[in-house]
This record gives sequence, C-alpha cells and structure tokens, in this order.
Amino acid sequence: MQVTNHIELLGLKAEDSVTGFKGVITSVSFDLYGCVQAVITPPVNKDGEVQSGNWFDVSRIKINGKKPVMQRPDFIAGYIAEGKKGCADKPLP
Repeated sequence: MQVTNHIELLGLKAEDSVTGFKGVITSVSFDLYGCVQAVITPPVNKDGEVQSGNWFDVSRIKINGKKPVMQRPDFIAGYIAEGKKGCADKPLP
C-alpha cells in the first residue's frame, strides 16, 4: 500500500532536492487536494538551539539512508493506532 510507504519515511534522514534543506522527516501529511507532504526538521544549530522544520512535497525529497533515527510509532495496530495515545501523553513508568 502506498500510504504505508509514505509513513515509512518517518525518521529517515532526507534532503529537499530543490533547496538542499536537510534533516529528518518528522511528519507526513495527506491533504484533501491530493498533496502528500513531509516535514524535514534540521538538526540543532551550533548553539544547541532547535531549528524549525519545513514542509516539502514528497516527490522532491531525496532520502539519505535506509534506517530511521529512532523507532517509528505503530500506526497500523495497537495503542497509538487506536487513538489512545497522543503526543502529550508521557510514557508509563
């Protein structure tokens, strides 16, 4: 399924082929008008400050590696897929 392929972009290092913007894909969006986009979030700067990510069409994203930087959430089945955990929830002790 193509949707799954887009979800599997999460956590991969990537670069926008037009601007050269680099970072990690941290979000993927499917909109009503047929666009599939991803947020590329750059690494922290030299002062340790978190930088803002930018949205790019997935068609112009070049993937730089096959292994995600961290384990992806399971959006197919389980606690997260059922909508029982949001980003504000903290891990259980």
